[in-house]
Amino acid sequence: MAIFSGDIPGCLLRIPGTPASAAYTDEAYAMTRKGEAETALGICLWFSAIGGIVGTLSLVVMAPILAEFALGFSTFEYFWLAALGLMCATLVARSSPVKAIASMLLGLLVSCIGMENPAGLPRFTFGSTDLLGGIDPIPALVGVFAVSEVMRALITPDPPPLPSRRFGSILKGQWELTKRYPQQQVRGNIVGIIIGVLPGAGADMAAWVSYAMSKRFSKTPEKFGTGHPEGLIEAGASNNASLASGWVPALLFGIPGDTITAIAIGVLFMKGLNPGPTLFTERASSMYALYYIFVISNIIMIPLGIMMIRASSFILRAPRSAIMPVILLCCAVGSFAIGNNLFGVALVAGFGIIGYVMERNGYPVAAMVLGIVMGTMVEQSFVTSLIKSDGSLLPFFERPVSAVLSGITILCLAWPLAAIAYGKWASRPAAAQAAT
Repeated sequence: MAIFSGDIPGCLLRIPGTPASAAYTDEAYAMTRKGEAETALGICLWFSAIGGIVGTLSLVVMAPILAEFALGFSTFEYFWLAALGLMCATLVARSSPVKAIASMLLGLLVSCIGMENPAGLPRFTFGSTDLLGGIDPIPALVGVFAVSEVMRALITPDPPPLPSRRFGSILKGQWELTKRYPQQQVRGNIVGIIIGVLPGAGADMAAWVSYAMSKRFSKTPEKFGTGHPEGLIEAGASNNASLASGWVPALLFGIPGDTITAIAIGVLFMKGLNPGPTLFTERASSMYALYYIFVISNIIMIPLGIMMIRASSFILRAPRSAIMPVILLCCAVGSFAIGNNLFGVALVAGFGIIGYVMERNGYPVAAMVLGIVMGTMVEQSFVTSLIKSDGSLLPFFERPVSAVLSGITILCLAWPLAAIAYGKWASRPAAAQAAT
């Protein structure tokens, strides 16, 4: 429910509530500007529920198999998986791939701040104790999306008002979309399940990877970013499927798949349910009760989600001059609550300026957020792998799964560069012919 709730402000205000929602915020907001807000939110709700149920079924049926697959991943595979997630920045960007890579590298630079690195040394703190803990992705997310949106609203004229009307049926047309895009839904579920069982990956990476795959394999990639439902369907199904499958390593080995399951493991220990393979044999009744709760919660999410969407629809009726100060106030209060100090407020304001300047010059801010989210995982996996291999790079390519992931990552990196080079090469004969 938390992931879907993060989709609501992303769709209505272009302010994602979670890092996973940031992957397709622009797409959902474009549908809102086209007068299809209820369709966009209905897609997020409907396919999130389906993805959650499919992920739960995968937990029931394939838990031991998926757990064995996840345990086969070492830091070498995690490095390439995180690098592949970073390369999604070049695939989802509507602007130049070079600008997308530059934004992603800026995000990686921001993730280097602090002392939460393998060496444990302060970096780029400039003597500030507030920066020792690094830059949390949430203030960066709020700043580059919310504050920059407020700044843009201050200096630009009001856009054409949306039609004043009541929301129609939230789930109207969702069954038709389910039948029209079955491949995207299945692919999103599979990607979400696979990424979910990898400890530390979570819904954030699943949403970014699925949205990028949807655009890459779409027959109409030019429609992405203009309010096209295809990417929303695949990413929405993927992030919720990953939440359910994230319980596989948590229940079988006590290894959290994300922050939510990390907290849940502590609750299991308090209740005497020690995670491990014997949990499925000695406490089978408790496990089946957990499965039923997962399924019921995803079903209940539909009526609760409809109620939240109905309540949130009043945002679209409020004038922009009234809602923007409220958004700015919420950003300030939320950023202060994260660390209980004013540094968080200054951090959000700084990222708001950065986000505004980047968007004015055509640099995608979502790519920078992706770099901040994935940066720590990339560095820790890379350094730990080098320590294991005594400084050798060969294990990054020798292990079977690592070799496959490295090939895909390098291909994603080389594809935009090759496309640019081919475009220049193809334009030469036309230019020479026009000159003659």
